[in-house]
Amino acid sequence: MRLRSRYWGIAARGLAMGAADVVPGVSGGTIAFISGIYQELLDSISSIGPKTLQTLLQQGPAASWRQMNGNFLLALFTGIVISIFSLAKIISFLLENHPIVVWSFFFGLILASVVSVIRRVPHWLWYCYLFFTVGVAVSLVIGEMRPITIAATPQALFFSGSLAICAMLLPGISGSFILLMIGIYPQVIAAVHQFNIASLSWFAAGAAIGLLLFSRLLSWLLHRYFSATLAFLGGVLLGSLKIVWPWKLHSDHQLPPLMFNVSPLDFTAQTGETAQLGVAVLASILALLLVFMLEWFARNH
Repeated sequence: MRLRSRYWGIAARGLAMGAADVVPGVSGGTIAFISGIYQELLDSISSIGPKTLQTLLQQGPAASWRQMNGNFLLALFTGIVISIFSLAKIISFLLENHPIVVWSFFFGLILASVVSVIRRVPHWLWYCYLFFTVGVAVSLVIGEMRPITIAATPQALFFSGSLAICAMLLPGISGSFILLMIGIYPQVIAAVHQFNIASLSWFAAGAAIGLLLFSRLLSWLLHRYFSATLAFLGGVLLGSLKIVWPWKLHSDHQLPPLMFNVSPLDFTAQTGETAQLGVAVLASILALLLVFMLEWFARNH
């Protein structure tokens, strides 16, 4: 019974990861990290390979399934897929109609995640500060990218899937944001809404390959260079706060990550709209409390 309830909890984390991945600027990897399953996720995915096939042939499906932590992955990815297909329209609606509240919530969530990551670095040596700085720089550079436009060919969808899944695994870098920058985000979202099997298959194939390769790299880094890798991830998270800043101005109707940041006062002065500062602060505080609650739950369960 306890084991079954654990997998319900894993599926719930998957739902949260899927909802985050739909938003261009928020990473599902952030949710995995603060909910305490990041290392297990990387280790489980990276265990899939030739050894899994060897175990399947020699010991049967059950042993192979246990080797790759199949129940964990099935529960998590079921939650992610359900969330993406069920919440894509809801998230798009909220971003269009209540952008300040949504971005304020994710701003608080990522800010709390920065604190969470920094606290877990066991020893802050000189190279940790270096990797932290590099992480901030990487995230800021990505945030300054401007979108291009590419055709949604099978090759482009395959490459996009690989790139997006790599970004998704990094806390702080959003796979959706990367898709937006390379100009294929609208086509992918349309394929999800229309359930375009051909387009989704090419995208999923690229994501599967990228997931297997990049998870191995991240798992290897965390096992061998734990402090430096965590410092880098903390820097990436801190730099990504620029992407999710709630008050933005734009000259067209593009999504918020493509806008430029302003203060709440400038936002009101230039748009004539209320900055919703009280609601924004409340949403951020709610996100902070949620992260700390998730951390407490992860430690005690």
